[in-house]
Amino acid sequence: MTRPDSPYDVKRALRQCYAPRNTDWALVEVPAQRFLAVDGEGDPNTSVDYARAVEALYTVAYTLKFTSRRTLGRDFVVGPLEGLWWSDDPEVFVSRAKDAWHWRMLISQPDWITDDLVEQARQAAMAKKGLPAIAHVRRETLHEGTSAQLLHIGPYDDEGPALAVLHHEYLAAHGLRMVGQHHEIYLSDPRRTQPARLRTVLRQPVRRANDTA
Repeated sequence: MTRPDSPYDVKRALRQCYAPRNTDWALVEVPAQRFLAVDGEGDPNTSVDYARAVEALYTVAYTLKFTSRRTLGRDFVVGPLEGLWWSDDPEVFVSRAKDAWHWRMLISQPDWITDDLVEQARQAAMAKKGLPAIAHVRRETLHEGTSAQLLHIGPYDDEGPALAVLHHEYLAAHGLRMVGQHHEIYLSDPRRTQPARLRTVLRQPVRRANDTA
């Protein structure tokens, strides 16, 4: 049981979104969430911009944590890195053609984090670290609603077959269509985890095929 004075932890607050056990596609309702966000494009394994963006995102996230604790007396656990991924052709995620990927990297934030707090943290982080990519970190609200989701265990490049099942079997079988961007939540630190044991939440917002809203 979480103690009343324990830091807020999105992985506990939204277990259905951050701790799924199903390794086959299943539907989940995802509530609106606030994030720190930064955008870019290209292969995350080789892009210098990607590495700089993620460094800036974490720098602001930890600065914001300390700012919230100091100024509001409210602490939180910095959430896992997440990513929205998209392309003109969704099949590039099945084929792993990473140069064609666009990305928006995210870290979830508690509801009490305001635009003013984000700006205060950004300025403090810039003054301390001087990372140019900090200028591109912003706050974003995302409401995915009904989504197909599973827990993928293994290397990132082994996600292709699961995505192929989603695109070519699961959606049609359940009368669904994709909306929004492909979403991944990285529960493991790849610097400390063997590829075969990496745990990643794969998510795709969906709507009924006959729902035009």
